[in-house]
Amino acid sequence: MKRTLLAAGLALTATVAGTTGAFAVSPAPSPSPTQSLVGPGCSAIENSISGLADQPVGTALGQVPELSTLAEAVKQAGLAEQLNSAEDITVFAPTNEAFEAIPQETRDQLMSDKEQLTKILQYHVVEGKKAPDQLTEGPLTTLQGGELTVEKSGETFTVNGATVACGNVPTRNATVYVIDQVLTPE
Repeated sequence: MKRTLLAAGLALTATVAGTTGAFAVSPAPSPSPTQSLVGPGCSAIENSISGLADQPVGTALGQVPELSTLAEAVKQAGLAEQLNSAEDITVFAPTNEAFEAIPQETRDQLMSDKEQLTKILQYHVVEGKKAPDQLTEGPLTTLQGGELTVEKSGETFTVNGATVACGNVPTRNATVYVIDQVLTPE
C-alpha cells in the first residue's frame, strides 16, 4: 500500500514539476495522476491535492483544506458514501471562498435544509470522468438533472460562469475541478 501511494505521489510530483523519469507511472485511463492539471490556481493547492488519486472523491474532498466547507456540506447532506461508491464521475468543487460569498443567513439556511443542499450538491456532479478536452463537447447533464455549460477561453475554463481554479484532479473514482462559485440550478 505504501509503495502504491509513493509511486502515485512521485508520478504526480513529476507531472507537476514538468519532468519525467524512472519513477513515472504508466498512464491509466483518463484522467490519471500523470496527466496535467489545468487552471491558474493549481500551484496554490498543489500540496493539498497530491495524494488524492488513491482515495474516493467523497473522502478526498475532506483532505483539501480549501474544500472543507464543501466536505462539510457533503457530510450534512449525507452524500459522502454516495460519492465514494459512485463510478466515474466529475465533481465541480466550490472552494471555501465560494461558499463564503453566499450571505451568512442564506448559507446557514442551505446547510440546514438537507433536501435543498442535496439538490445543489448534485448539481455539481456529472457522470463520467471528464478530461479537460471533453468538458466543452456540449452541455453536461448533472446528477440533479440540470445542465452545465463549460466554456474555454485560452487556458481558462468556466462552468456556468464560475472559473475553474484547478482542474483535472484525479481521485480513485472521479475527476475534480475546483471552482470559484457555488453553482445553483435554474
